[in-house]
Amino acid sequence: MSAVFLISDYHFGHANILTFRRSDGSLLRPGFDNVEQMNEFMVEETNKVVRPQDHLYIGGDVAMRDKDIEWVGKLNGKKRLVLGNHDFSKMKLYAPYFEKIFGTRRLDNFILSHYPIHPDSIGKARGCIYGHVHDPANNIKDPRYFSICVENLNYTPISIEEVASRIEKQKEQ
Repeated sequence: MSAVFLISDYHFGHANILTFRRSDGSLLRPGFDNVEQMNEFMVEETNKVVRPQDHLYIGGDVAMRDKDIEWVGKLNGKKRLVLGNHDFSKMKLYAPYFEKIFGTRRLDNFILSHYPIHPDSIGKARGCIYGHVHDPANNIKDPRYFSICVENLNYTPISIEEVASRIEKQKEQ
């Protein structure tokens, strides 16, 4: 049986992201000497949990340059992309690596989008699963929201069941 995993904002090949800082001044992605090391680490962390038969939804911002989209081919799973603001390459470059490509996706009655959607747009959905907001200090404080940026997940994809459980716990608090 296959499982469904989620993650966002790999930014493969984005060397400058290694210089980005969180609101507290600390590095956004500490511990990497170079972008190649970061890319390899993210692939390793993904492949520790995602099996070839699993579905991996990437919530946008896969790579900064056309050639770095190839890193997706090293990830386990049947990949599906929800486009982010940095996914501006031609679709033919994504096609070899992704089974499906979406603008947004309804998944297990959650709205999966790159950007956090407006609270009024959630409607009867269970919540919004989003990327784009890299610094955990800036995550949406509404309990219906859950960030799947790599920085929020320690670079490891999370199952849809675990996201659902965490959102339900947030709603209870």
